[in-house]
Amino acid sequence: MARMIHRTLLVVAGFLVLADVKWLSGAELEIVSPKDQATLAAESIHQIVWSKTNIAPEKMLNLACSSDNGISWQQIASVPIKQGSCLWNVPNTLTASCLLRLQAVGNQVSSTINVAISASRKVPSYTWKNITMKAPFAVRDGAGALVYQNKLWLLGGWNPGDKKHFPRICNNEVWNSSDGLHWNLIKQNTFIDKQFDPFKDWEGRHTAGYVVFQDKMWIVGGDVNQGHYQNDVWNSSDGKTWHRLSPKDVPWAPRALHYTLAFKDKIWVIGGQTMPAFGPSKEIFYRDIWNSKDGIHWNKIEPQEPYWSARGMIGGNVVFKDRMWILGGGTYDTPTTPTRNFYNDVWSSADGVHWKQHTKAAPWYPRQYHDVAVFDGRMWVMEGYNRKGGNRNDVWYSDDGVNWYELPDTPWKPRHAASVFVFDNGLWMVTGNNFESDVWKLVRKETN
Repeated sequence: MARMIHRTLLVVAGFLVLADVKWLSGAELEIVSPKDQATLAAESIHQIVWSKTNIAPEKMLNLACSSDNGISWQQIASVPIKQGSCLWNVPNTLTASCLLRLQAVGNQVSSTINVAISASRKVPSYTWKNITMKAPFAVRDGAGALVYQNKLWLLGGWNPGDKKHFPRICNNEVWNSSDGLHWNLIKQNTFIDKQFDPFKDWEGRHTAGYVVFQDKMWIVGGDVNQGHYQNDVWNSSDGKTWHRLSPKDVPWAPRALHYTLAFKDKIWVIGGQTMPAFGPSKEIFYRDIWNSKDGIHWNKIEPQEPYWSARGMIGGNVVFKDRMWILGGGTYDTPTTPTRNFYNDVWSSADGVHWKQHTKAAPWYPRQYHDVAVFDGRMWVMEGYNRKGGNRNDVWYSDDGVNWYELPDTPWKPRHAASVFVFDNGLWMVTGNNFESDVWKLVRKETN
């Protein structure tokens, strides 16, 4: 690799010294994402990610683009190299050739790729409607959210500050609604004290796995708030009477914070982790996949590299274009691994074995305890938590996992572990870690 040598005055032990300072050329600054020759949608937002080895991290980096083969350049940003990435709003100029250039200020170190810009996929006509700010259920986060028999169903949840409705931190209430405004208590909380029988009814829980499968509502696994893992599987056809399908622990136990979905006539459990600070267990961050046709017999799937890193903490689920999708996620801290991980990469698979990475870094901030959904022919990522900045209220959508658009002006408060539904031609945001019993509905307005 070629090197460029500059004669530079340095201060050494109080004396000026003329020294040779070497800067690695070209390949030492590399655009990692987006890829060269990629096609990006106009008006979408992308993370420009670069490698930064052997370059002083304090040096500034100029980012620019050109749609006329380098004759003129439009400035994108100027940021320290150590930042590692920068957001780019793709211009609404359709072209088969747009140059994207990064250049270190003050020397010749640079990297340039060529991308195409296709037609915009932005939808300007979405709007949020407030259904109510005070639904009749007690505020909670991590409650199961299912659409079943043409109703919204809210299952359990967590609120340690409300001893009346959550005497054991979580409860096992079940509510439903046909309009989001009027809610019915279908099943009262029975998770009251230590006399509770976990084989007759499901223990109160939150952030578990929730799916509709074989015309029933399912609860798959649970949390560790009772000092033990809830390694069970339940289903119900009416929300009031629940049947336990797992007389013993499921084979993928112990785990919590797993990602759960129904796909190709099976229930799938993906990732998750143990939580030794809450219940006795060996620390494990799972990077595995299990599926079942009946909730009783489980098969372990062996994914092939490359695929996603160990993670969980994804609310809701996404099955889109006949593929399972993983959008971000993270890991919870443990006594021996005190640092959480937060991700914003995007992966999908048609079989659980072979995985495709659509982007290494989506434009939405890395997060966990967020919610994902499919609505209006698009995948959605909403709210969540990151240690840098706390709870969020941003909303993003994409029809391919690569090109993402942010929906501006979110009217509801920042939160994580909300309950999200797709119902009645709308995307619903309900309660969460904001600890309000608010109900919101996103609809697409008709345009002339």
